[in-house]
Amino acid sequence: MLWLLVRSAPHTLPISRRVRFLSQIPYIFHVAADWAGKPFDDSEPSPPKKKFPSNSAIGSWRDKTVCSHITSKLRSTGEDFLFYTNARQNSGMFLGVADGVGSWSDRGIDPSIFSQALMYYAHEHCQNGKAGEPTSGTSQEKEMTPLECMQLAYDDVLADDFVEAGSSTACLVSLNASGILQSSNLGDSGFCIIRSSSLFYNSPSQTHYFNCPRQLSKLMSPGGADKGVIKDFPSAAHNCSARLRDGDIIILYTDGLSDNVFPGKPAMLLGVLLNFWTAEIVKICTLARSDSSPEQTQAQIIAQHLIHYARLCMFSDRVSPFETEARRNRLFWRGGKVDECVT
Repeated sequence: MLWLLVRSAPHTLPISRRVRFLSQIPYIFHVAADWAGKPFDDSEPSPPKKKFPSNSAIGSWRDKTVCSHITSKLRSTGEDFLFYTNARQNSGMFLGVADGVGSWSDRGIDPSIFSQALMYYAHEHCQNGKAGEPTSGTSQEKEMTPLECMQLAYDDVLADDFVEAGSSTACLVSLNASGILQSSNLGDSGFCIIRSSSLFYNSPSQTHYFNCPRQLSKLMSPGGADKGVIKDFPSAAHNCSARLRDGDIIILYTDGLSDNVFPGKPAMLLGVLLNFWTAEIVKICTLARSDSSPEQTQAQIIAQHLIHYARLCMFSDRVSPFETEARRNRLFWRGGKVDECVT
């Protein structure tokens, strides 16, 4: 899970000066991530594993991304992956999540390869991109939009010989220094904005039919006619923009969260945790002698709680969003759906 808290800087510049002095960032973003891989089921055949070597560019980046958040033993993200990075010239930041399509394992393909490669290439393009103001028109440098980044990253995956085939959803978000959020979302991963302890926005899920999300794909056959494989393009992504406020919380997630947790529930959980945070997080930071700010510690704790709650819902018989959607399609399903979860 990618969890992000938006804070205004103590001395926000007037709007007329923000473009001229981009080194003075009016918004501060506190980011944390957490995840849980799908539990191993020995009743099912083990899917093939073909990992990027740790000494390769993508393998090294993957390991660094995962290890930067884990203080004990390494935990796998399964078929999902994520990234976040600062944009050029302190103009903001970019974030993204991707969910590899698991059915590729039936064809002998490791589903995690595609999602990891897509997030790696998105990270590389975003690092060199600028999260500018869409309507400012004052900078000679063109901004990098989430949609452009998705297209560039997808093109790179298609050209990468190590990625034989595969598919994944993709949700990319940019946050610029003056508080403008832009997003491109393809499939059933997504993001939400929580404002004043209430759900302000939740991105719509894109599916072809029940449990079949829109997805970027790389096909095995040279002619691209793999039978039964869904192939969408970045141009089909849902795009939106919003102006953020101080204290907004943005959560990026894969369907391990959205299939098991109803949209309004994270806001309720955050309300409880934020009330707890005021004194307790400061105490935790002090006792641990942590270099992290209280806001950063708050972000990490909330990300971990959301993953923990999603995992509880996966193994519950209570009605889930996945069960509700199954009923709409006249299918029987009870309770949660066990899956990887990245937020």
